[in-house]
Amino acid sequence: MCRIYGYFNAAATPHEMRTVAALQRHGGPDATGIRQEALWGLGNNRLAVVDLDGGAQPYGLGGRIQVVFNGEIYNHGALRHRLEGLGHRFDDRCDGAVIPALYVEYGDDFTEHLDGMYSIALVDLRGEVPRLLLATDEMGMKPLYYRWDAAARSLHFSSEIPALLGFGRAVPRMREESLDAYLATRTPFGAQTMFEGIEVMAPATTMVCALGGAPRKRRRPAAELPQPGPGDAAATAVRVRRALREEVGRLLVADVPVALITSGGLDSSLVTSLAAEHGPVHSFNIAYKGSWPFDERHFARQAAERARAVYHQVEIDPADFPALLEETVWHLGQPNADPIALSTYALFKAVRAAGFTVALTGDAADEVFGGYGRMQHASEVAAAGAAWAPGYLDALSAVPAALRSSLYTDAFRERLGEVPALPSDAEADLLHGPGTVLERITRFELGHRLPAYHLRRVDHLSMAGSIEVRLPFCQSSVVALGRSLPDRLRVHGGGVKRTLYAAAAGLLPDSVLDRPKQPFTLPITAMLRPGQPMWTQARDLLTPARLDADGRLDAAAVRSLFTAQAERPGDTTALALWSLLVHEVWRDQFHPARTAAHPGAALPASVAVAA
Repeated sequence: MCRIYGYFNAAATPHEMRTVAALQRHGGPDATGIRQEALWGLGNNRLAVVDLDGGAQPYGLGGRIQVVFNGEIYNHGALRHRLEGLGHRFDDRCDGAVIPALYVEYGDDFTEHLDGMYSIALVDLRGEVPRLLLATDEMGMKPLYYRWDAAARSLHFSSEIPALLGFGRAVPRMREESLDAYLATRTPFGAQTMFEGIEVMAPATTMVCALGGAPRKRRRPAAELPQPGPGDAAATAVRVRRALREEVGRLLVADVPVALITSGGLDSSLVTSLAAEHGPVHSFNIAYKGSWPFDERHFARQAAERARAVYHQVEIDPADFPALLEETVWHLGQPNADPIALSTYALFKAVRAAGFTVALTGDAADEVFGGYGRMQHASEVAAAGAAWAPGYLDALSAVPAALRSSLYTDAFRERLGEVPALPSDAEADLLHGPGTVLERITRFELGHRLPAYHLRRVDHLSMAGSIEVRLPFCQSSVVALGRSLPDRLRVHGGGVKRTLYAAAAGLLPDSVLDRPKQPFTLPITAMLRPGQPMWTQARDLLTPARLDADGRLDAAAVRSLFTAQAERPGDTTALALWSLLVHEVWRDQFHPARTAAHPGAALPASVAVAA
């Protein structure tokens, strides 16, 4: 696992490359490798996970092919054996070492042979015109951001936005209209970011750029979904359990200590149980000092005890939330309205402090197996012949459409005009594409919401703590099984994730299996109250003077949100205030007129870990 960066058809000083490396060293503290030649450069920060003494990047092949790689290739052993049969030799056991040889054998289609998570940058100097190739994995687990300058025909890229800004060019303007997209979907979807001129590679994308030419992107076609296997619901659950058991076993293989993240819900508890079948494991859960709603620590402890895992309880103090929020937003590089981001950041810092480098989580199970209440509700509404889309889209949002519009100034509302909050292709397929409503929602959530809102957050905040997160529910065999299920085996009869619950039967305590589903989140409705630290921070940042100077939000409307939350606390109002607070923290950190050094990333003294 690493951080990568570089440039093509451009120039950068060694100092600039070292600056970019330093800005994301948290994601690769074990080694730095840089290769620069005329008009191009590649760099890598390494987090050593496999073959700790090898793995020097950039990987080379005869000096004519250079590669930097971020991620984990789980089938690298089989690929190495195949490539050795074709005459290639390797100096170490590192997974990424197979990439140059694989490219030589299969060209731009080499990614079809990779099983894992990755972003890759490859420079090929064999032809008359050098070429750059960038590639991302099928799920979007390893993000890659880039700036293309059409006038200069130059391209810069990096694993994180703050590092990309270290190339010494002017800080790009913030996209004014992106505020609406952010509030509509909790973070921008699609290729655009909150910055003008900075884009993010879509999942399953290969970009090729010849020196002096413009980049060409292609979205690699998705594999055909398998036909549902024979048998009833019970037989299907057995197949799902078998696939998850195999993938969890493969993802436990590392040359460093591996931990489990156990929230207390079905998904992470099931991963913990399956991991424990391979030997003793350590399980981590996060909670907050004091008494707060949605405390899941007792469920997480019961799941860990059932798996005979060593249980670690991480606690953070709400008094430290304002400082944690500053650090979290900086590492994300753009606002993400999920309140759990703050806790996720603190949790992974604690996991690293406890001596672990890799962690398995239950992320993406809801998208794959139909675990969200909004999926169930939309399916039921559609079956009744009513309009399902407005309610579904409001459930996705940080601020529902009607409230969102009421918060804007007349000038900003007019400026938005017909600017869509969702990418047009994503919206068209969601509303009018083939398949049932649940099938369309699943495509949308897996292809757009999961990578943008969820996987980038997990990647950036785990790597901020020098932790490699592995995701069993994102493995292709599991995703294919989940997507092949008919609607009735995912969402039916008032229940969600029906097949996954059946697959977990007998492996988890009844208290975990039978509990009502609740989000793994920060209880902001209770924490955004007068007298609480987060309330004070929000009032200090969302002042009428600041809002009036920006011109997009109506100060009186925002003041009404504070009044309503103080008098009648509610989830909708709290999330709206939280989202506006996160956006304002981000503006403070990245607005050219306000940019200052990023906050330190040390583990706060008030984060306690107990075993």
